[in-house]
Amino acid sequence: MSSRTVQFKQVDVFTPVPFKGNPLAVIFDAEGLSTERMQEIARWTNLSETAFLLPPTDPRADYRVRIFTTAVELPFAGHPTLGSAHALIDSGYTPKTPGRLVQECGVGLVALSERADGEWAFAAPPASIVPLTDAQNERLAAALGAAVIDFSAPPAAVNNGAPWLVVRMRDAAQCLAMSLHGHARESLAALIAEAGTHGIAVYGPHAPGGPATFELRVILLGAENIEDPVTGSANAALATLLSAQGRRPGASFTVRQGTALGRDGRVSITYDDDASGAPVWIGGRSVTIIDGTFGI
Repeated sequence: MSSRTVQFKQVDVFTPVPFKGNPLAVIFDAEGLSTERMQEIARWTNLSETAFLLPPTDPRADYRVRIFTTAVELPFAGHPTLGSAHALIDSGYTPKTPGRLVQECGVGLVALSERADGEWAFAAPPASIVPLTDAQNERLAAALGAAVIDFSAPPAAVNNGAPWLVVRMRDAAQCLAMSLHGHARESLAALIAEAGTHGIAVYGPHAPGGPATFELRVILLGAENIEDPVTGSANAALATLLSAQGRRPGASFTVRQGTALGRDGRVSITYDDDASGAPVWIGGRSVTIIDGTFGI
């Protein structure tokens, strides 16, 4: 039996249109909850992530967030970062600095900035980049098909608190056509585990004038294939890798994700070389779907 009732929101992230982004459950006033209770609640909401808002321990932060999947706690994730910020502002919170928020989470402090049309963007955390070995690239080519991978941008494991194997396809159509089954899936799952990543983030360029600069798909290979609708950390990993490889498509660009799932997630990415410690900003709109109370 619950001991108290707190505010609850379920928001759709990386979209201004309900049901086209990535849903997130946000539990307010979560202080006093044990880690085990948070994990239990996250299993019950059964969303890719559930965010718990708490008072910050760092005076520079506006709030603290703990992020849980249905199985584990994450030190950082992108769509919970934007979704939590939206939920907090939607609840009537006034930031310490107008137009800015500072989130405290497992990777430390994450800055957020308000943009036009109600969009918020977060500063991508620093990332480690580990390119695949030649042998691993051969296995990747065998699993996905050598003809569809653009190896001029070497595939790499990128970890900004959420590790992804980032692979460039020759174009957006090849990205959308990717299918993982049978031996190819087993081989890729082994490679993903060997690289120490959560899953694979496959992207490909759209033609000029297309719906976005890149198409992105993010797939976790566990007991079954799970495709994520829109993934902030993977978009941050993509932006960081493009910069490291000297393949920035410009000072800013857009990514579409979720198409294969009937979603229409839109992510805006901006490089800010003048910003100390925040060279990449990952932005998107969010919309509140459910607003109510939750018994904890």
